[in-house]
Amino acid sequence: MDLGLAGKTAVVTGGSRGIGLAVAEALAAEGCALHLAARTPADLDAARAKILARHNVTVAVHTCDLADGAAQRALAAACPEADILVNNAGAIPGGGIEQVDEATWRRAWDLKVFGYVNLTREVYGAMRARGRGVIVNVIGLAGEQPNADYIAGSAGNASLMAFTRALGGTSVEHGVRVVGVNPGLVATERAVTLLKGRAAKRFGDEARWRELLADQPMGRAAEPAEVASVVAFLASERASFVSGTIVTVDAGRAARGARF
Repeated sequence: MDLGLAGKTAVVTGGSRGIGLAVAEALAAEGCALHLAARTPADLDAARAKILARHNVTVAVHTCDLADGAAQRALAAACPEADILVNNAGAIPGGGIEQVDEATWRRAWDLKVFGYVNLTREVYGAMRARGRGVIVNVIGLAGEQPNADYIAGSAGNASLMAFTRALGGTSVEHGVRVVGVNPGLVATERAVTLLKGRAAKRFGDEARWRELLADQPMGRAAEPAEVASVVAFLASERASFVSGTIVTVDAGRAARGARF
């Protein structure tokens, strides 16, 4: 299916690895020019080279810490023509209320929660002035399945879900759609590394990490590309009547009522 994205310009935060890189590749395959933002120059350069080797698009990279308001404003100013913003940067650490101290909680939310909100504010203004644009927030399943052992992430994701629905419910009046995606467990490099560590402790063999996924729907984690395909669709004109909506990509886990 042609998503009608050729010639569009997309900004992808956290675009050098994992879901962000998969989203960038999916958008590049559809003909989007890209702006990738992340903290690590080497990872950004590697992502850019990978995309350019496969797709005939332009790829600009921006090394920045999106927990910082000045960096958020600078990125938005560098991409005034953005048709699509994919907010994806940020990983909130696990732990319960007694384990996650105030400083850790604030650092995590500065990137994942306030990073999304502030960058959206900057980009949304330009999109509204043009009368078109799409913002896709990659959030996370814990927002709809709160977990006391992931309390900062559960609360942060729930906040971003409410933010997405609230803005997306009225943004369409100005030609801008705002939507969200809630991935379940995804086989990113970071997640696989964590699973290998757990497998080494439980089985004495990190190569057995896939056995830890037996209770997952389909017996596996999602591939980053599976999440990216949903993001690309939502960013496209094929989803032109979708706004203020969160799409869950978890093979039905949340519908089972199981904890993530």
